[in-house]
Amino acid sequence: MRKEKDALRAIDVTKIYGEGDMAVRAVDNVSFGVRSGEFIALVGPSGSGKTTMLAMLAGLLTPTEGVVKIAGNNMNELSEAKRTRFRGQRIGFAFQASNLVPYLTALENVELMLRINDTYTRKNRVRARELLVRLGLEERLKNYPEQLSGGQRQRVAIARALIHEPDVVLADEPTASLDTERANEVVATFAELIHEQGRAGIMVTHDLRMCKYVDRVVQMVDGQITHIISEPEEIERMAANSEFQME
Repeated sequence: MRKEKDALRAIDVTKIYGEGDMAVRAVDNVSFGVRSGEFIALVGPSGSGKTTMLAMLAGLLTPTEGVVKIAGNNMNELSEAKRTRFRGQRIGFAFQASNLVPYLTALENVELMLRINDTYTRKNRVRARELLVRLGLEERLKNYPEQLSGGQRQRVAIARALIHEPDVVLADEPTASLDTERANEVVATFAELIHEQGRAGIMVTHDLRMCKYVDRVVQMVDGQITHIISEPEEIERMAANSEFQME
């Protein structure tokens, strides 16, 4: 179910590195929002500022100017300790390398988020198992990361990002190490779960073919938003056109 209120909002966000003549505006006065139940792609060439933008949305970097709000909370106003706690409770992460704990099984990697958030209950343990089964990993629950394929590891990472019911889910190049078939499977399932669970999802990607699964595409160039594409037909054309693949 979708809600019109933004779960995440960036307001006039700027990130400057260095000072004086050496100053670099990695992100320059960027504003956009993402509603609960909406999945967007943040795209742009290397050096466009999208990864820096994602780090600020995650509360890993503090904007030089502007505000990031998640579920109405101003990230700038939180102390470092409160921001760390907030990230663990309200934000889910899925990254290119999956970052699974190598000595934990697939199920234990997902349950780890429950332990971190002190929500390791019988009901939530059942949810963790059900989520992995939904992701096609019923036969892999007790496998360690080294026993899983790249696509399977990314599915575990998706389950881990969603299990604690965050307001916002952030994915940084989640398909970069996958072949086309596995990439489509991972992003299609990711989008389906974001829509069903009513999370606000943001995916940074160079592969515009994956944009066919999102609701909007936000393009950044030189630290600024240059286009926001929301028409399904236009997104489909962009995703189908190989010349749009970004390096």
